[in-house]
Amino acid sequence: MNFQELHRRERNATMLFRIAPALLAAVAVWFPGPARAQEPALVVVEKIGSRVAFYTEDGRRVSGIEVGPAPHEMVFSPDRKFLYVSDNGILWMTEPGGGGNTISVIDVKARKKAGVIDLGEYRRPHGLDVDPGTGRLVCTIENPDGLLLIDPAARKVLRKYDVRGEDPHMVVLGPHGEYAYVSNTASGTVAAVHLPSGRVELIRVGARPQGGALSPDGRLLYVTCEAGDSIAVIDTARRQRVGEIRTGKGPNRIGVTPDGATLVYSMEEGGGAVGFADAETRKQTAMVKLAGRPLSLNLSPDGRLAYAGVQERDEIYVVSVPERKIVRVIRTPKGAGPDPVLPLP
Repeated sequence: MNFQELHRRERNATMLFRIAPALLAAVAVWFPGPARAQEPALVVVEKIGSRVAFYTEDGRRVSGIEVGPAPHEMVFSPDRKFLYVSDNGILWMTEPGGGGNTISVIDVKARKKAGVIDLGEYRRPHGLDVDPGTGRLVCTIENPDGLLLIDPAARKVLRKYDVRGEDPHMVVLGPHGEYAYVSNTASGTVAAVHLPSGRVELIRVGARPQGGALSPDGRLLYVTCEAGDSIAVIDTARRQRVGEIRTGKGPNRIGVTPDGATLVYSMEEGGGAVGFADAETRKQTAMVKLAGRPLSLNLSPDGRLAYAGVQERDEIYVVSVPERKIVRVIRTPKGAGPDPVLPLP
């Protein structure tokens, strides 16, 4: 081997040594290792199974945590370290019964139950929301009908509010956490509860109001009206209904994309569907049929995926919002009865 050839080989080896770390990093990005692929990406309330479970994005169940009987809704703490789960105790809101009186607290990172919030005389907790500023929790109760303000750090009830209606179901906090908007399902009203004073203003909407979602700027609240086949549009500054969006049959939960342009909602239409509406024109624009009736709908943080839990089929449908199609079906254990699904932080 002559001197020139030896020098060329040494130079090539040096260059390879220098770029090897970058090549390995690129490979790691494009071909993630087994550990990364198996990390949980979703948390699911398995309502019939009385558990909260963690799943990978492709649908593998990683672990499950026992909570109170028939949990219904969940919400993250502002720092996303904890998950609060309403232990309703009754499977269907139309069924009689005393129900449960706890909210389970889940440590998200450890994936274990960290404790409970005892609600005492207040039973059948359901809808939940959290104030990002104070960390305080609001929770609807069905026995007796009302709304609770809770300090989750101290794990105690601070105040109970009269919502002036029957079957309070879901709750959404308005801008700055000053008002809580409660859907009085049996009364056809939304109660705007002024949390500092307890004052209540009733807003008449369609029949059987259920889930709600704020526009990104907080100026509008969209509330599904299950028996009215519509979405009520509420001005949060005036606390008045200012419009309506006609939908397919049985809308029950709703999300708004981060740009505020598109409403995405679950429906019982024709055995189950996810609907889409244009926020500006207030018209339904598309519908994706499912194989069962969804009882929940949540969006990914970027608004590109919708997760709809179909309790009766033990399935979760993952729907692409831009493409308006089902991209994945996650099958949960038999008898799990999945309801809401939240992407993990």
